[in-house]
Amino acid sequence: MVDAIFWVIPISSIVALCFAYYFYRDMMSYSEGTDLMKKIAKHVRIGAMAYLRQQYKIVALVFVFLALFFAFLAYGLKIQNPFVPIAFLTGGFFSGLAGFFGMKTATYAAARAAHAANQSLNKGLVVAFRSGAVMGLVVVGLALLDISFWFVFLNWIYPAADTIDGSNLNIITTTTLTFGMGASTQALFARVGGGIFTKAAQNLIKLMTMVSIVMVGVTLSMNLLIYF
Repeated sequence: MVDAIFWVIPISSIVALCFAYYFYRDMMSYSEGTDLMKKIAKHVRIGAMAYLRQQYKIVALVFVFLALFFAFLAYGLKIQNPFVPIAFLTGGFFSGLAGFFGMKTATYAAARAAHAANQSLNKGLVVAFRSGAVMGLVVVGLALLDISFWFVFLNWIYPAADTIDGSNLNIITTTTLTFGMGASTQALFARVGGGIFTKAAQNLIKLMTMVSIVMVGVTLSMNLLIYF
């Protein structure tokens, strides 16, 4: 039996996702700026999505291995309930989905926030903060929605009256914790991979800056030699 107050949680998650969509659409209504800004933003989006696709391919292999391990524990050794492997996969899926939405929003928002900041500080902050809020709201919304589903579903599959001690919270807790494990595993790969990706981009920018400085120095030296 689920208390009436419980339904505040899934309703709140849906409200969070609706606000995330509203903030995303509001961000997309702003201009990306000049043609050069649009060109740079397009290249950033292509690179970011290529990185994300490659990362998800590797992460998928890890999830297959771990899901098979949990399936062995659940169906082979019978020491976990049969929904643990599924909960693990759903956690990873929704975490990856949130990462995709976050990356897509960030790559579309960067040029728009920069262009809006050129017009006014307030407009730039509005675009930046609302774009950042999309990721947070999507993470919370998807997590609460999936956990709410598992809670209701497992309460229906394993009624408290049918369990030995009259409580089904042990089964529900184990399953929801496995969902959290799947989400955290995906987030771990995203954090590590994202750090490597951004660090590589920073180093590339530094390298390009150094090359530009050297080229300017060489050009000035040649001009001075020609002059004298």
